[in-house]
Amino acid sequence: MMKNENIKLDKEEKALLESVESGEWKSVKNLKKEKQVAKKIAGDTLKKDARINIRVPQIDLNRIKRIAAHEGLPYQTLISSVLHKYATGHLKNDRD
Repeated sequence: MMKNENIKLDKEEKALLESVESGEWKSVKNLKKEKQVAKKIAGDTLKKDARINIRVPQIDLNRIKRIAAHEGLPYQTLISSVLHKYATGHLKNDRD
């Protein structure tokens, strides 16, 4: 069980903790190799290898810049993140 009962976990974190504590998780046979594979996949996924140039209304760009500043990140990173989430199905349109 957790040592610090004051830690607040969301529903997903609680389910994960219960899964680990119940012994559902098993060690992999070749951890070093599995780590290398995971690093390569992560690197390939996060690699930014394409450029785009788009025109947007200035008012929208100003809003995006304000949101990015509030989040503490560059506005290009915010735009890239939103596009990635939409492309991978993690951000839905109201009409979807």
